[in-house]
Amino acid sequence: MGRGRAKAKQTKVARELKYGGPQTDFDQLQAELTGQPAPVPVEKVTEEEARDPEPDPYAKYYEEGEGETAS
Repeated sequence: MGRGRAKAKQTKVARELKYGGPQTDFDQLQAELTGQPAPVPVEKVTEEEARDPEPDPYAKYYEEGEGETAS
C-alpha cells in the first residue's frame, strides 16, 4: 500500500514533460536551419552591475552601522 501517491506524482511529472516542454525559439531554429548565425540576445547591464559584477548576496541583511561595535 502507499504507492498511489508516488504513482500520481510520477504521472503528473510525465504529463508535464510530454505536454508542457520547454518553449521553442523559432527565430533561432530558423537561423540554424538556414545556416545563418543566430541573433544574439542583448542583455542590459545597469550602471551599478557594471561597477560591481558580483554583488554581495548577504548585503541585504546588513544595515549600515549594525553589527559594528564602538571601540
